[in-house]
Amino acid sequence: MPISEYLKNLRRKIGNDLIMMPAVSAIIINDADEVLLHRSTDDGNWYVIGGSAEPDEEPALGAVREALEETGLIVTPTRLVGVYLDGYRKYPNGDEVTYTTMVFRCRPIGGELKVADDESLEVRYFRREQLPPLQPVQRLKVEHAYDQTREPYFAWNEAWLKNL
Repeated sequence: MPISEYLKNLRRKIGNDLIMMPAVSAIIINDADEVLLHRSTDDGNWYVIGGSAEPDEEPALGAVREALEETGLIVTPTRLVGVYLDGYRKYPNGDEVTYTTMVFRCRPIGGELKVADDESLEVRYFRREQLPPLQPVQRLKVEHAYDQTREPYFAWNEAWLKNL
């Protein structure tokens, strides 16, 4: 799906300059305990399913929307995995973004798996031990999603408290 009207309007005002963007991800794990990934048209790399949150959209609903838009699947969130800094990204059109992503473990409940938008070259389930190469934060999200006993993740370093 192309960028939202909100983001188009923002980009008209600031051009390609860096923006901080809230994002959502749906880590979809099926009954065979396989995780669904998509291969991006932007760079050919594998990623978890997700995208930008919309204004006034609940994060879990945004993750469900992104799953449907990208994969054709209807999913339901089962738990919050965590909040992650995906870091800096420069898109082929020059847009610069840094994403803060709320990640939800989800299970498929309907729909038909397919490449459902122009953001993906392919969508595919992988066994946990046979994941393709992933960026470190993408792999971390998947590993955390598999750990059902884990509290929601957030990065924290108490060292900065020493400077107060």
